[in-house]
Amino acid sequence: MGYRERALQIYPWICGRCTREFTRVNLQQLTVHHRDHNHDNNPSDGSNWELLCLYCHDNEHSRYLEADRNGASGQSGMPAKAATHNPFAALEALLKKK
Repeated sequence: MGYRERALQIYPWICGRCTREFTRVNLQQLTVHHRDHNHDNNPSDGSNWELLCLYCHDNEHSRYLEADRNGASGQSGMPAKAATHNPFAALEALLKKK
């Protein structure tokens, strides 16, 4: 039995991020995500796995790649680039106008 089959036996069929529930009809849309991103690390207790829907799984890997690209993966020792945009910067002035 592969790690996907084992994970589906261990965990409820719910996405660990968006909490979408799955049935046998749409179970193919539920994936196994390796928390440490190492697909060879498959402990039998499932401690390196989480079930994610296709969308949340893609999002998780995109975030990981983006962090790695910006040197924020923790492995390079470089800090993440801080966000500079503040969407609420002018909020106080807008509220005072009313």
